Amino acid sequence: MKSLIDKHFKLAEHSTSIKTEVIAGITTFLTMAYIIFVNPSILSEAGMDYGAVFVATCLAAALGCLVMGLWANYPIAQAPGMGLNAFFTYGVVLGMGYTWEAALGAVFFSGLIFLLLSIFRVREWIINSIPLSLRLGIAAGIGLFLAMIAMKNAGIVVANPATYVSVGDLSEPSALYALLGFFVITALSYMRVTGAVMIGILGITVLSMLLGHNEYGGLMSMPPSILPTFMALDLAGALDIAMLSVIFAFLFVDLFDTSGTLIGVAHKGGLLDKEGKLPRIGRAMMADSTASMAGAVLGTSTTTSYVESTAGIVSGGRTGLTAVVVAVLFLISLFFAPLAGSIPAYATAGALLYVAVLMASSLAHANWDDPTDAAPVLIAALAMPLTFSIAEGIALGFISFVAIKALSGRFRDLNPAVIVLALLFAAKFLFLD
Repeated sequence: MKSLIDKHFKLAEHSTSIKTEVIAGITTFLTMAYIIFVNPSILSEAGMDYGAVFVATCLAAALGCLVMGLWANYPIAQAPGMGLNAFFTYGVVLGMGYTWEAALGAVFFSGLIFLLLSIFRVREWIINSIPLSLRLGIAAGIGLFLAMIAMKNAGIVVANPATYVSVGDLSEPSALYALLGFFVITALSYMRVTGAVMIGILGITVLSMLLGHNEYGGLMSMPPSILPTFMALDLAGALDIAMLSVIFAFLFVDLFDTSGTLIGVAHKGGLLDKEGKLPRIGRAMMADSTASMAGAVLGTSTTTSYVESTAGIVSGGRTGLTAVVVAVLFLISLFFAPLAGSIPAYATAGALLYVAVLMASSLAHANWDDPTDAAPVLIAALAMPLTFSIAEGIALGFISFVAIKALSGRFRDLNPAVIVLALLFAAKFLFLD
């Protein structure tokens, strides 16, 4: 068995061992296991069954990790993505009024398009066509969007008829627990404690139970039924003309999130070739897209590659065996549904707020000395939380980028792909909204 594992994953070639890969897999899992609690919490607000989403989350993550590990042979873990799950619930279902079944259909179609782009190798052209400033603005915008959702869910930010939003009652337990969780997670992360986010979530959950603000629902049981969400996607409903921007948003964010994560994690692990390219990137991209399609069938939002895989890389993970270990741990997590059901929204709010900090940090890399770059970055970043929609933020970012560059005479900074997308988004606002 050891020989077969070594031969398949090429452990000796990558100067690693089974023990090292297992430790790396456990490390990666601990840093991203919070999604098991956070994803059902977010998607259940769209009307989806909490238990079914919990199972779908674990299965989609396990499937994505297995394909990435066994086929692409990379130590990169996958799971339903943060930001995209929030857009699914608050943007598409609660904001635009679509059913969660139609939203799952949009996730499926975005995964299908992603798969076709990977098969026909169009992905590199698309990635290279989108300006860096827009990518930075979109990443930061998703972070700010998550921050707004976290503070709203915790009651830190509330609606106000005069000012639209204002500070809530910070003496309420939900606000206090959320802030405390955020402070703890941030401090633990600074001290490089493995699993800081999960420790923060579980710590706040236990504390709220001890103080009588939350009830203990149990630790382990057989997995809940997945039937409420399994094969429930509405493909016909996702083909509504107004859903095209939603499908594009799912696709666009997943494409850049995945490509950026793959390159970043691979660079950290020394997995790039002499030309700085990632071998088998096509397989890695297809692993991501097939996991998204399967996740939509199971009943969860877009599955994507996790930057938390870097934790496993730092621990020595160099092959797909690391991802396979993560997959096994997600499957074991299926039996901890009662624990997941005991996690209150304010316990996950602190985690959301911390993830927002990580994503918003991309603003530091924007070119603030060039207003034609800086302005679209800020518009895309601010539009997402203020419109409560990732799709609208992307659209306004593209429109502003093309308009500002054209009016400034900076036509050399524009390319056909960006111009066409900006015109399509403008037409949507003018004629379809």
